[in-house]
Amino acid sequence: MNPRNLLKSRSFALLGLAATSLLPQAANAAESLTIYSGRTESLVAPIINQFKKTTGIDVTVRYGGTAQLAIAIEEEGAKSPADIIWAQDAGALGALNKAGALAALPESITTRVPELFRNHNNTWVATSGRARVLAYSPERVAADALPKSVFDLTDPKYKGRVGWAPSNASFQTFVTAMTIDHGVDKTRAWLEAMKANETKAYAKNAPIIQGIAAGEVDFGLPNHYYLLRFKASDEAYPVAQTFFQDGDTANMINVAGVGMLKSSKNVSTAEKFILFLLSPVAQQYFTSQVFEYPVTDEVIASSLLEPFESVLKHAPKIDLEKLDNLEATLKLLSEVGLL
Repeated sequence: MNPRNLLKSRSFALLGLAATSLLPQAANAAESLTIYSGRTESLVAPIINQFKKTTGIDVTVRYGGTAQLAIAIEEEGAKSPADIIWAQDAGALGALNKAGALAALPESITTRVPELFRNHNNTWVATSGRARVLAYSPERVAADALPKSVFDLTDPKYKGRVGWAPSNASFQTFVTAMTIDHGVDKTRAWLEAMKANETKAYAKNAPIIQGIAAGEVDFGLPNHYYLLRFKASDEAYPVAQTFFQDGDTANMINVAGVGMLKSSKNVSTAEKFILFLLSPVAQQYFTSQVFEYPVTDEVIASSLLEPFESVLKHAPKIDLEKLDNLEATLKLLSEVGLL
């Protein structure tokens, strides 16, 4: 059997199993959970539904942009109905941790992931990993014409040929990382130069990939897994992706992650959900169906993924804990006219 089909079959099989080692088969009548999800509904609804089916717990989900949900939680304070924040990136989780909105997680959760995939005071853990990449058209871009640095994209030869998604949480966290690596002034200058170079704005990452395939742009700055979703359906899909030179900020490794609010009245139930996201059932789903990197070693990573050791070699050394200045990044993007 094709390795990709084997992974898919295993993933669907796992989704049909109850995670009996981690979760009860039935919920207490009073058990319920409210999740604020910055993760797209189409990506995570299947695994949330499996949790509901396995446990019988009543789950309410509010979907939205990760940054907007983090801001909402801060504004709601102790009255927030949310028990869980499931964020698309580490930046929003860091901001909520900095604001004191997240509760410390027990060792039964934190010890399931390596230190790379949790913050220093254990108020959030990663649920999956992703890398930033340079997507491009192999039909219109020669291998020797690829930019070596994300800063090269301001060159006039790339004018009108690049796509990005300034309103996307992962892009915003990348901008935060750039301010850490290169300072606010250089980051602002890059954003302004990219805007002047007629970089095309897309609402999300997937449309960037589609825009490259359609000939709207020749390059894009998405997360790695969006192209893999297209390749899984069509191996000949006319887009490729690569990394910039080793250590470039645009090669950063980010995570989707989850935290529990201090204000939650459903602590036990929230912990059950987080454990479920770290279970083989969920981790196999994330890598086989969403094409992200698993954060535990209990599953088979998708054959479409570049080995994680290789991704680490390309990535800059950025402490995810420091990506917590979400407010400053949103302000910067607004000042430049990108939000």
